[in-house]
Amino acid sequence: MNIVVEGVNIFAATGGCAFDPKKPTVVFVHGSGLDHRSWALQSRWFAFHGYSVFAPDFPGHSLSEGEPLKSIESMGKWLVKAIKHSGAESVHLVGHSQGFLVALEAATLLGEKIKSLTAVASASAIPVNESLVETAKKNTEEAAEMLLKWGFGSLSHSGSSAIPGMQPIGIGRQIMSKNPLAEDLLACNNYKNGANCAKAIKVPSNVILATEDKNTPYKFGLELAELLGAKTTTISGAGHMLPIESPKSTLDAIKTFILKTSS
Repeated sequence: MNIVVEGVNIFAATGGCAFDPKKPTVVFVHGSGLDHRSWALQSRWFAFHGYSVFAPDFPGHSLSEGEPLKSIESMGKWLVKAIKHSGAESVHLVGHSQGFLVALEAATLLGEKIKSLTAVASASAIPVNESLVETAKKNTEEAAEMLLKWGFGSLSHSGSSAIPGMQPIGIGRQIMSKNPLAEDLLACNNYKNGANCAKAIKVPSNVILATEDKNTPYKFGLELAELLGAKTTTISGAGHMLPIESPKSTLDAIKTFILKTSS
């Protein structure tokens, strides 16, 4: 669906079903340089199982117009405004990597609307390799290639794919190479408020981790879970790009938690 936020046309995927603000809404927040497509399987499942789905492309990303936002804090405030424009009354926030940092900021502003919070391959802080940032400033495609080499686990690099006939690394490359990766990476690198936000969260929380995550290593995910007092799920043999690398396992971990929280 299309909405207007602060005068800018924004696209949000709804999982293939009409958006109903009266239903509990699962808000999927994409990571650096990505968009709504990274949540394809997860958003479709929830849309066809009693939930509404709101998976926005952030400003300047893919199908959304406007300029990219420069900080995690501004992204969090923007997400709250976008959710308000959607009309959603009850929200389960799910964020991947940088998207979870944004979800953390938004969670502190949503008040009684927020019912649960899920981190996918994330931490309370995500420092970014300086060489990757500098490359992204000069050449987005080259930086995307670097990030994806680090971002996928060994099974994906050996050719394994959860999507018949498609390579998840290729999907990531197609999305990232056309989006404002440098701005996103700088926002991640500069963000320092994650631990404070995590300590303030009072709703049920869920942290989904990957054993081969080089971008937000496993131990930092465990530290995040401790700050949140969260349930944890570990996906073995996968890397940082969980939503598109291990879509079924990621969906199972998200839906098990949200269904239990909603019951």
